[in-house]
Amino acid sequence: MGQKATEILVWDGVEVMPTEMLWNLGLSAAIGFVSYVLKNYADEVKRLQILLNRTREEVAKDYVTKTDVQSSMNMLIARIDNLDAKIDALLRSLAK
Repeated sequence: MGQKATEILVWDGVEVMPTEMLWNLGLSAAIGFVSYVLKNYADEVKRLQILLNRTREEVAKDYVTKTDVQSSMNMLIARIDNLDAKIDALLRSLAK
């Protein structure tokens, strides 16, 4: 059917690229640059997500859980109650 032939333009005896080829070259370069920038941003986001996950894991190591605190407090209260009972017994024996 009707295929368009690419013409080589000649300007002052020098062959010049046609406008279509320049446009294709410019678009290809722009798309390549945008793709490169987007890939770098995606890699940076991935790196930051990994760092954030590591930070969350390290922070979790530093804190105690609610059940750990409750069991420690229960043991502490039991010992204080035991000391209180001994002090009460001592005061009763001294009061006699």
